[in-house]
Amino acid sequence: MKYVVVLGDGMADWPIEQLGNKTPLEIAKKPHIDSLAKISEVGLVKTVPDGLKPGSDVANLSVLGYDPKVYYSGRSPLEAASIGIDLKETDITARANLVTLSDEEVFEDKTMIDYSAGEISTEEAKELITYLASKLNTDELKLYSGVSYRHCLVIDNGKIAGDLTPPHDITGKPIKEHLPTSTVGALYLELMKKSVELLKDHPININRVKLGKNPATSLWFWGEGTKPKLDLFYEKFGVKGAMISAVDLLKGIAKLTGMKNIEVDGATGNWDTNFIGKAQACVNALKDGADLVYIHMEAPDECGHQGNLEKKIYSIEQISEVVVKYLIEELPKLNDDFSILILPDHPTPIKVKTHISDAVPYLIYRSNVKQNGADAYTEIDALNSKITVPVGHDLMKKFINNY
Repeated sequence: MKYVVVLGDGMADWPIEQLGNKTPLEIAKKPHIDSLAKISEVGLVKTVPDGLKPGSDVANLSVLGYDPKVYYSGRSPLEAASIGIDLKETDITARANLVTLSDEEVFEDKTMIDYSAGEISTEEAKELITYLASKLNTDELKLYSGVSYRHCLVIDNGKIAGDLTPPHDITGKPIKEHLPTSTVGALYLELMKKSVELLKDHPININRVKLGKNPATSLWFWGEGTKPKLDLFYEKFGVKGAMISAVDLLKGIAKLTGMKNIEVDGATGNWDTNFIGKAQACVNALKDGADLVYIHMEAPDECGHQGNLEKKIYSIEQISEVVVKYLIEELPKLNDDFSILILPDHPTPIKVKTHISDAVPYLIYRSNVKQNGADAYTEIDALNSKITVPVGHDLMKKFINNY
């Protein structure tokens, strides 16, 4: 048996008035996913345990079969693993976003314009982070560059601040009420203020403004944590796993769990990603000996954070009509039974532009078993099925062990 997880990050949503009180999953043209729904198990799974924040870190750990209440130690340490940072047990890490803040003179009076600095390129960001590191690094703290706007700060013998706000939660809002106020948080606030002065006249930002792009005007810290300890995926489930993702978070989880990371040219982590390249890489990985491939697509989530309804629907349609279409055409050629799990990690509703903890719809298709499924793959169809997986990290066991 071969296994494929098709993870549309943030794909689920709430009913939207301009869509006639339907969700993007209901409106999107996705006949290949919906055709599977008719002969698959369709239900709801609670991927975010009560008491934990609905981040992609917590939710993807859950989907991968790792109880977040046991294994989760923060988001940024997982990303640090992908970057290749060798953390000590006493290190504290924090995600360092390059963001665009408004131009008020007093830092506290600024507004969060863009949590991604206009989806800044990795090349531009690396130059900016290298420059900031040359000015801000000390023996105790160091900046490391990652992908696009996503970077990492490591603090030697640090402490958890505990009051850091994800920037995508406050897009378009004043930052004053969302700045760290704890004693430990004062360090982050100082670095953020210093970064504003260092970045304001940087040639990369001057050029971005000329091109009509959002400049990277500040660092923003969040997602702090400590060195994680994850069991190996093969030892946990008895199958060899591979990960296809454009983001450091998922690559870091894969690295720490012993899954193979597969790079795909043109994978961006947004709606313009190389959808067909990911599907092709999945099939090739299965041919090369992988038992399970986890295809992570960030596009619906990014569109949800941006409030971009049109592109969120487009992303869902691409997942169905490019990725899933290719899989159901090519997987039978492997001459082995196969199973496909389709789901988001969490909802990212257009209305709130951030993650929520609601249960998400899942679909499990098995090539060797046809089931009386649902009319379509949507939130309401999953609810009406009356099938639920109340503990998210149990879903992977259910998927692999066929129960």
